Amino acid sequence: MLSLKARRKLRAAHRHLREWRMIAKALLSTRHPVDVHLIPVRRCNLSCTYCTEYDDFSKPVPTAEMLERVDLLASLGTSIITISGGEPLLHPELEQIIEHVRRRGMIAGLITNGYLLTPARIQSLNRAGLDHLQISIDNVMPDEVSKKSLKVLDKKLQMLAEYAEFAVNINSVLGSPIRRPTDALIVARRAIELGFTSTVGILHDSSGQLQPLSEEQQRIFTEIMKLGKRSYSRLNQFQQRIARGLPHEWRCRAGSRYLYVCEDGLVHYCSQQRGYPAIPLRQYTAEHLAHEYHTRKACASRCTVSCVQQVAMLDNWRHPQTREAFQPRLNSLVQLEARAHER
Repeated sequence: MLSLKARRKLRAAHRHLREWRMIAKALLSTRHPVDVHLIPVRRCNLSCTYCTEYDDFSKPVPTAEMLERVDLLASLGTSIITISGGEPLLHPELEQIIEHVRRRGMIAGLITNGYLLTPARIQSLNRAGLDHLQISIDNVMPDEVSKKSLKVLDKKLQMLAEYAEFAVNINSVLGSPIRRPTDALIVARRAIELGFTSTVGILHDSSGQLQPLSEEQQRIFTEIMKLGKRSYSRLNQFQQRIARGLPHEWRCRAGSRYLYVCEDGLVHYCSQQRGYPAIPLRQYTAEHLAHEYHTRKACASRCTVSCVQQVAMLDNWRHPQTREAFQPRLNSLVQLEARAHER
């Protein structure tokens, strides 16, 4: 049997080949989604005060529905499916969903708070074919803002270092709700020490809009950016302007190259613009992709949602956006949440 080190090298080589194919496909054609965030459960086992992406009561989406959504996304030509939440590890058949993503030829990513990871679960994710896992860690010691702390999660990180065959990225966080900015640097250094990649996220307000960093936060941000390994996903030059509180001019391709599919199976621009356009995935067509590709998003210049910006870098150099956005089906995120609480 191959050693863990050998299995990691083989999987990394295969993953990098598929990633380069994904980039080549995206450069050759603009007619398919590059990355889709897919939500299998809205419930989370934590309650970070800054987060708008969870509740404490929702049931997991039935597995058959999740598999159908994966098939629908594959039929649109999707390259990457990133499974998020809520807390996706709460879905009882998450590995089956990941296996289906891989079976349909797409790259499989997972964003988790890490609390539910065990050696057995990590090995199960290995067998499912997971490509990428990301954990965001907000502080060194837990507080009333966030329990996603290095103190609590360090044992989970050590488990990942010992058992994971997939790529692991640790995202440290800067922004107004975080009390000790220096914690982000400590988290980033620990990630590099364990052999993971490290990124830094800048917290946004409830609509995904820019909140400028303080002078100290900007200094720490610069230090973190200089650390460690890089990967294709760390395409973050735009964050230099965000860190200084400056608007960033770019062409947001949300609704086309990037999709956010919520637990109800509706397509939204991103996690912070739920309700726009809120079209069922079953009804989402190549015509919708083409329309949104050319549609100007009013929230773009002060957006900090890095996954959308990273995908847009493939197309910022081409095709100006000349269309106005669809009239939203729902007026705001508040209405979506109100509907969920009525169930």
